[in-house]
Order: sequence, then structure tokens, then C-alpha cells
Amino acid sequence: MPHEAHCLDTVQMNHLEQSFRKWSDGARRADVRLSRRRILLIFLLIRYTGAKLHEVLALNPFQDVDFKHHMVFLGRTEKKNGRPPREVQVPEVLSEEIKSSLDDPAFKKYLANFFKVDPGHVRRKFYERAIDSGLNPSMGSPESIRKSRAIELMQSNMPLPVVQKMLGHSTLNMTASYVNFSDADMQQVAKHFIEKESHRKTSARNSFFGKISSIKKGDIQVNVEMITLSGNTVTTIITRDSLSRLGLKMGSLITAEVKAPWVILQKGDKEPESSAENRFFGTIARINKGEITTEYVVHISDGTELCSIVTTGSAHQMGFQENDQVWVLFNSYSVVLHID
Repeated sequence: MPHEAHCLDTVQMNHLEQSFRKWSDGARRADVRLSRRRILLIFLLIRYTGAKLHEVLALNPFQDVDFKHHMVFLGRTEKKNGRPPREVQVPEVLSEEIKSSLDDPAFKKYLANFFKVDPGHVRRKFYERAIDSGLNPSMGSPESIRKSRAIELMQSNMPLPVVQKMLGHSTLNMTASYVNFSDADMQQVAKHFIEKESHRKTSARNSFFGKISSIKKGDIQVNVEMITLSGNTVTTIITRDSLSRLGLKMGSLITAEVKAPWVILQKGDKEPESSAENRFFGTIARINKGEITTEYVVHISDGTELCSIVTTGSAHQMGFQENDQVWVLFNSYSVVLHID
């Protein structure tokens, strides 16, 4: 894919999505809220299928989405070109969001004409959300989002022919190693990567996914900072050998994990003075007490679950209760980095 530098990375795409969601939910009037929800769904379909704008606007959401298998059928109305419609796997969460919207009687009535809306109006809203996200307006165009999706899939190691098929490229670069793969085989590969992608974006416990924003090299060790999908920063210390072995560089997508026994909890509204570089404010969602150890599950602002395990004796002394607001602390040496 040429001009990769002119595409959005996963973190930027996520910030753009958050801007659309905040804008959609912020409407006070019911009719405006319905209108914005339609634009949001158009964005989400382009963002996760890599479809062209006119393909999404031609969709009949009541017939062209398979909610059981989480598939979107693109091109059913384009019979003139003789091409069969293509089936695109989408994340389960998107499939459920579309279904939930269509189950809303008010929105269902509003979508009587489906997604048939002025393309110019859609583009203007896309540009506005890009500006709101601190991006150049052109980076928020449907074409830029489509290209960015292709780059995102290839960076997750989805095979190029599968990406091409998913995006509906007319000339597939079918190398010899793929000639024996049927359409069903290709679809299964796509499903595997989409499910894998969805899993790492669901904020698994004590796990952060994002891109490297800073690398500071010392004589033996390296300080690596990553920015998560929600904009938080996680700092870790690794050896220069690990940096080289993992092939890490600025902008690399990576997962950071921290083990529960290394996570410390501290009560209070004010950020504590501590040598721990990583600090997150959250709310205790669950407490699981055992005879020897007690587990605390804390939700931070972006919904990520952070788990801390202490001895039950220490838990009794701390006296934490569910719904208490606490600071979650862990130092840079507690963070382990993983690449896909």
C-alpha cells in the first residue's frame, strides 16, 4: 500500500471513532440524534469493512447484514458491473451495535430510505470529526479511512490477497501460495484476524494495546513509552537486547501487560506521590476474597480492567470496598511487552 505515512494508524483511527461517538451521543434533539447515529454507522462500516463511501450508502442494513455470522454484504445493488457481492467479516461488537440500532423503533423508522444520504453531507461531517480529533481534514475522508483500514489489517499480518479481497480490489495479487485457497478459505482467514483484532481491543485484564510513542536508549536498558487506544501512557524498561529482538521502533503496535501481584492500590482523589511511573485512577468494581489472597478488579476511565492481588491480611488492613475510588500504581519494571 503506497503512501502509508498519509494514513491513520490504529490509535488515530480509534480517537476518530471516539470523536464520532461523543458527537453522536451529544445531540439534545431526538431528530438530530437519529441523524448523527446514521452518520456514525456509516463511519463504522467504512472503518471496519474498508468499503467505499458509495458502497455503504447503497447498503440496505435490514437485508445486507448477517447478524448471526457478523457479515456485511457489499455490492448487492451493483449488478451492472457483473461482479458478485462480496462478503466482509466485521467485529461481533459492530454487528451487535448495528442490530441494536435497527431494533430501535424510532431509528428503524428514520432509516426508511436506508443510508441514502447526500455524499457531500457525509464528507463534511467526516472532515469535522477529523478536525475535532486534531487531524488534517483530508485524513478523515472516506478514502483515507479505507486506505488506513488496509494498512491496519496488513500490519496485523493479514495476508495481502485476503486484504485485497476484503476491500474488493479488481486485480488480486494472487501468488502461487494462494491459488489453492477457496473463497471460503479466504473468508476463514479474514475471520481469524478480525476476531484476533477485536480481542486485543476489548481491554483485556491488565493488558494495554497501543503504539510506541517514545524510545530512550541507555547503555544497557531502554525506556519505552506507549500510548494506548484511549490516550493513556504506559512506561516500561527493557534491555537493549529485547528492543532489538522484538524489532521495536517508533510507531510499532504492541501489547503491554502487567502481572496482578505487581499492581498496587492506593485510596484518595489526589494523585499520589510515588516512584511508580504508571498511575491510573479508577473504581473498584469487584472484590474476590480468599483465605490466603484477595483480588481487586478496578475499572479505569476507558473501561480497562486492572487486577491487583494482595494477601487477605493486607486486604483487611486496607479496608477497601466496592465502588471505592483508588489509584492503581505499577512501576516500569513490572510491564512486559508483547508483539503479535
